Amino acid sequence: MVPLSVLDLAPITQGSDAATALKNSLELARHAERLGYRRLWVAEHHNMPGIASAATAVVIAHLAGGTSTLRIGAGGIMLPNHAPLVVAEQFGTLEALFPGRIDLGLGRAPGTDQATARALRRTLASNPDAFPQDVLELLSYFQPRDPSDPPGTIRAVPGEGLTIPIYILGSSLFGAQVAAALGLPFAFASHFAAGLMLQAIQIYRESFRPSVFGSEPYLILGVNIVAADTDDQTRLLATSGRESFANLRRGMPTPLPPPNPAFEREVLPFGAIPLEEVQSVSFVGSPATVKDGLTRFVERTQPDEVMVVAHIYDQAARLRSYEIASML
Repeated sequence: MVPLSVLDLAPITQGSDAATALKNSLELARHAERLGYRRLWVAEHHNMPGIASAATAVVIAHLAGGTSTLRIGAGGIMLPNHAPLVVAEQFGTLEALFPGRIDLGLGRAPGTDQATARALRRTLASNPDAFPQDVLELLSYFQPRDPSDPPGTIRAVPGEGLTIPIYILGSSLFGAQVAAALGLPFAFASHFAAGLMLQAIQIYRESFRPSVFGSEPYLILGVNIVAADTDDQTRLLATSGRESFANLRRGMPTPLPPPNPAFEREVLPFGAIPLEEVQSVSFVGSPATVKDGLTRFVERTQPDEVMVVAHIYDQAARLRSYEIASML
């Protein structure tokens, strides 16, 4: 199998709070480190009652400070919400504090609804279509100081001269095109937007231009995994994520709900539905069931890395699911 990593949305569960969610995220990070996961990312979302990672850079510092070897990063920072210089300074600071362990994934969506996006002080000139230019500006702030730079040149301090791996995130074809054109690694959100995954992979690999950031494409694919000892256990555990996603699609986001039999359904083996027609890539079941599905998925898509998402209400069950996944 390919290397595995973790995408943690720092879920706030019904009846709990953000403080508990962030404590659970640190416990998960330490768990992932012991299990040999390559990295753990948290994502920027705003006005979401079930997600505690809105202040993403602060959460990364919390997790990196409580671990020692695991790479910690953003999956991602929604760049239209921020001035590139601010992002460079934040992640330059993180890299200075935790050298060699910080990743920066960049997305072009606001990570919220339009009203909240306006509350984030996005100006009328803030245009998601300017994402490639914003990425280039951000990359420029990490370049070493050039003695020929004129006085008054804007610098990111900390940030200037630091090596921070940059990843382009995407749930459509646009991110694949940007990552390929800039020669950057690409992480596709197949855990919630699988319909365009195969086309995005093809565009990224066929259009990739070697750069100072990499000579070959590097592809990360997100997958949902809910694993337990039996298929029956996991069908119920998986209902929390299904209900939460349904609430989000209805425009009524909620904290992560407890398991609900009303959302329970049979586990379909990978390949039972054409990938082009599924909403998300998910593997739910016993170790044998999940291993079979994940193996088929990796053989079909050939990613360089798989990033595991587990929307599970109970913290012990969530840790157990990541433990099972690490042994596949």
